[in-house]
Amino acid sequence: MTNDQRTLTNPPTESEALVGGMMNTGAVIRHGALVERPAPPTARALHAHLRALEEHGFDAAPKPIRLTADGREQLTFIPGDVALPPFPRWATTEPALRSVGVLLRRLHDAGAAIPLDTSAEWPRSLADPEGGTILCHNDVCLENVVFRDGHAIALIDFDLAAPGRPVWDVAMTARYWIPLLDPTSSAVSFPTGLDSTARLRILADGYGLAPQERAELPRVVEQATASCRAFAADRVADGDPTYTRALSESGGWQRWDRIEEWLAAHRETFTTALLS
Repeated sequence: MTNDQRTLTNPPTESEALVGGMMNTGAVIRHGALVERPAPPTARALHAHLRALEEHGFDAAPKPIRLTADGREQLTFIPGDVALPPFPRWATTEPALRSVGVLLRRLHDAGAAIPLDTSAEWPRSLADPEGGTILCHNDVCLENVVFRDGHAIALIDFDLAAPGRPVWDVAMTARYWIPLLDPTSSAVSFPTGLDSTARLRILADGYGLAPQERAELPRVVEQATASCRAFAADRVADGDPTYTRALSESGGWQRWDRIEEWLAAHRETFTTALLS
């Protein structure tokens, strides 16, 4: 949903606007080895968390450099490949999917050792409604993962990070990467022939999801989907032109109805596959 990097390896050194994502459109600029973008309200707490992640062995995120006087932030640029819709085949291979699960687990393992900043007003729009003890990314979509040689090597754009359960972040990630969409919706941006049930198991295996969390995952995905729908509804109600246009082009709220019905119909199939 958000974005701070859309380019490939060996990028030019001149300043350039980075494209992609649905937020901060046209406002993310790369200056050589730095990315400058609008700073989120939680920037100070988020920058401290990113530095702590690196101290705990997670080097797969942009490094914060500074906040500017005009409300922007500077982060290190991470060279690599970032998939944009319509998503290419290389981004939907089984090794790519498994590597996303591995990367997310690394994030959570490092984050578990970092005390949460309870004074920060973390965004609630896509946060786990049950809360939690780690800072979830909450937006591990294809556009927010950097790849090299077909494997995920970094996560970008932590604007929506908020406290939650690890399984919530896995559910959010699964929505995008499986993808957990009805076939009509999936065909808009994804290659045909993807096996949702098998791919959900691959992501869970790559992450190393525990049995109890595997049993919970299908229902948490439905809960996360409802949160994403509410997020989009709030954006449209506020008159956000990007989300209003996206809703119109995707078939309106009937698309969301279709997705939620499809998820409910496949709940038992997904649960069986995850636990088998």
